Amino acid sequence: MLTAGRPAAGSGEPVRVFLLDDHEVVRRGVRDLLEAEPDIVVVGEAANAREALARVPATRPDVAVLDVRLGNATGGDHEGVEVCRELRAELPELACLMLTSFDDDEALFDAIMAGAAGYVLKQIGGSDLIAAVRTVATGKSLLDPRMTSRVMARIREPEPEPESSVPRELDRLSPRELEILDLIGLGLTNRQIAERLFLAEKTVKNRVSSILGKLGVGRRIQAAMIAERLRENPGRPPVS
Repeated sequence: MLTAGRPAAGSGEPVRVFLLDDHEVVRRGVRDLLEAEPDIVVVGEAANAREALARVPATRPDVAVLDVRLGNATGGDHEGVEVCRELRAELPELACLMLTSFDDDEALFDAIMAGAAGYVLKQIGGSDLIAAVRTVATGKSLLDPRMTSRVMARIREPEPEPESSVPRELDRLSPRELEILDLIGLGLTNRQIAERLFLAEKTVKNRVSSILGKLGVGRRIQAAMIAERLRENPGRPPVS
């Protein structure tokens, strides 16, 4: 497995940063801001998820600054979060700093579950963004307390679910979709599911979208919770 090595404190090595944003002007602005610092170097950039997933492993950054919402997203409003999940699966030492224009509890919740090290608004000042990059590069977490307090409350006190109930919508899923749902529940990314089932990654992505639609949920984490309930429910046979 590839690993991205974080620069040790005081090592003198620059922090290597990769940028993902579908707006060229934003990428240029962030690049110019970061590269003005003697201890930071931008090693690559991408305008969409596919480019990022292909280029990040080759450039071996310490930090990936990822836009949460990509304008041409085909995998949902929070495609940047899915990129974070995929990259963290391949590069567990990579620190992902999510950058967004919106104060969005749902996106923040998804980012936390995907393993993001930080989540900041684009309205952040330049010096604060530089500090955020340096902070997550050392392995520390950086999540805005004003936004995370509400999300942490949700994690601690989830809405009660009937212990033995599973959605009737599960009956609409095909055997293959049930199999994919089970793997989502195990935390696998689309790429990992594709490799496990010998499918094209695009096929898995389309199947996941179909599964979410049939279950009537909007987020992957909700499908994962349903898969967990299904696995524990004695009234139904296991899907794997």
